[in-house]
Amino acid sequence: MSTDGKPHIVAIGGGGFVPTDRHGLTPSPLLRYALDLTGQDRPRVCFLATALGDAADAIARFYAAFAGTDAEVSHLALFPMPNHEDPAAHLLAQDFVYVSGGSVAGLLAMWRLHGLGEAFAEAWRTGVVLCGQSAGALCWHVGGTTDSFGPQLRPLTDGLGLLPYSCGVHYDSDPQRRPLQQRLVAEGTLPDGYAADEAVALHYVGTEFVQAVSYVEGQGAYQVAADGSGGVKETRIEPRLLASFAKDVR
Repeated sequence: MSTDGKPHIVAIGGGGFVPTDRHGLTPSPLLRYALDLTGQDRPRVCFLATALGDAADAIARFYAAFAGTDAEVSHLALFPMPNHEDPAAHLLAQDFVYVSGGSVAGLLAMWRLHGLGEAFAEAWRTGVVLCGQSAGALCWHVGGTTDSFGPQLRPLTDGLGLLPYSCGVHYDSDPQRRPLQQRLVAEGTLPDGYAADEAVALHYVGTEFVQAVSYVEGQGAYQVAADGSGGVKETRIEPRLLASFAKDVR
């Protein structure tokens, strides 16, 4: 859990992991930034690949990516049955939870089926750092835009709502994302919110947005808010640069 005892969420627009020279993956600076919020020398880290149907290869890649860290790593799977007798208790025993990308609609349905919505809320309130990318970023918010239903993006309005905002991910790499989030906010389908380019994360303490961070120079975060006259105003937020990478992470 976070040593400051505060609720932290780090929502990654894209780029939770980066390739290594040996064709593997390693936690990106965004993920390491989020891990540092625990303040633990050996944080207890739990990975959820619910949005990918608990695919075995995704879970294996996660363990391999963390092999060189000091984290105590576990995972929570729900397919074909929970791999822990008490999934909620397992989540509450962690310092850090990371949620993969994939189908945000699918993961929300499975979490609710297993009664995990309140478990995540309690974990967050008690200082377990919550993190994830794409679907794993959207899920903590009221909603956003998703390809869970097909290649044509659709609104998602039933997120866990720990954060009272809309969320945009892959904001610079998917041409549908920006205009759809702006339209949905302007018409009131989604609340005002925030968005992140690839390699950018949004950091919230409690329900307050505190800063954006990135490891690629030139990437951005954005506040997206209704302007009161049927339109929308987008304000760029310059991320704090954690490190620079020459490779393309999109």
